[in-house]
Amino acid sequence: MPAPAATYAAEAAAKALADHEILDQFYGHLPPVARRTPMRELVSTVLSHRTTHADEELAYDRMLEAFGDWPGVLGAPVDELIHAIRTTRWPATQAPRIQEILRRIQAETGGKFDLDFLADWPTDRAMAWLTDMPGIGLKTASLVLLFNYHHPVLPVDAHVHRVAQRVGFLGPKVSVEKAHSVLLALLGPRLDAEGLFNFHKHNYWHGQQICFFLKPNCPRCPLKGFCNYYQEHYGDVTPDALAATPTAWDAAAWGKLPH
Repeated sequence: MPAPAATYAAEAAAKALADHEILDQFYGHLPPVARRTPMRELVSTVLSHRTTHADEELAYDRMLEAFGDWPGVLGAPVDELIHAIRTTRWPATQAPRIQEILRRIQAETGGKFDLDFLADWPTDRAMAWLTDMPGIGLKTASLVLLFNYHHPVLPVDAHVHRVAQRVGFLGPKVSVEKAHSVLLALLGPRLDAEGLFNFHKHNYWHGQQICFFLKPNCPRCPLKGFCNYYQEHYGDVTPDALAATPTAWDAAAWGKLPH
């Protein structure tokens, strides 16, 4: 692996951009293609709170199987909707939230269940409208606006937050919620929506696959040359450690990256 693009003492913006450049090579640059329809992205992310991906998918599928479509979900008896999404962490809370979200979308669109009007709205207006609804925070709103409509926003989840704090371009006391604006201020002037999409996906994968909450796999990490956590636990990176660092994710050896 070549010499790091930043140093341990580098400014936060320099570290954030170095993180982006290195992980873009390590995981491979991604076209900004939505993984799901806007409505599915919105509702699935609401269902995903403190819930595994498999259980979130099961709840979504059962909900649509039981009620057919969005009008059916909106008109469903709440106890039946709770039962349909029972694999989520808090189904009794999420069921009425989903119905209220659907009511607001229906009211905004004159009867449709469609979010495409957000594509033409200014980013601030679209973010405010989404986060005004129950159960929709900055992460959910940012995922929909970035993934589906290419607004220049940055979703921050626990994985992105952990990587940013360990590398050292996010302060140790900055919350996940506050990190949305802090990281966007660092990266927004230099990265467009496609760059922000890649930054999110790559750091999300990095937190899942290498920078674990417990026992991170620092020897495999391509960020070790400027990561505060690495320096604190291993000392300054050596030429041998850099030379032994993989330059790309090896799916054949380590497994396929998740959704």
